[in-house]
Amino acid sequence: MSIETTNMGDICSASVQRGSGHHEGVEMHGFYHVECYGSDGELKWEDDIHNLVTTVGKNLTITGALTNAAQGVSYMGLKGTGTAVVGDTQASHTWLEVGATNAPTYTAPRKTPTWGTASAGAISPTVAQIFAMTSSGTVAGCFINVGGSSVIDNTTGTLFSAGDFTGGSKPVSNGDSLSVTYTATAA
Repeated sequence: MSIETTNMGDICSASVQRGSGHHEGVEMHGFYHVECYGSDGELKWEDDIHNLVTTVGKNLTITGALTNAAQGVSYMGLKGTGTAVVGDTQASHTWLEVGATNAPTYTAPRKTPTWGTASAGAISPTVAQIFAMTSSGTVAGCFINVGGSSVIDNTTGTLFSAGDFTGGSKPVSNGDSLSVTYTATAA
């Protein structure tokens, strides 16, 4: 049995003429278990190896999670009131998505990041995602959906990441633009 070890995290930041951020981490642990049997079928020895995950292995993991065509396109959206928790899914969460039926609204659809190349255990979109606000309201944070739909409020796909601004919800007005960058890291 072999299980790889890696630490992963993500950072999401957005600004309305100012910056804010959120950090969430994920850890994966593993080890190799080896047993040696002699020609007589008797166990001679056994050992465990607590391994490391290489930088290229980390790059592969985060690239596969966000850019694997078989999993589908990834989309970025804005979340409203309600706190993101680790058990959230795209189909089942207590927070609201803003942008269509929940104010504030922005020019649809959800944004579709074009991911850069993973390097040093991190990957980001090649450009910031711009949300042009078309009404006033409050934005609480951001989320990433993989394999779902670009349609705002759609509940299909996998909720990869969701987070709230560290300083609480932020007010926006019609005509404001949110410039959102995202970085996923494997530490």
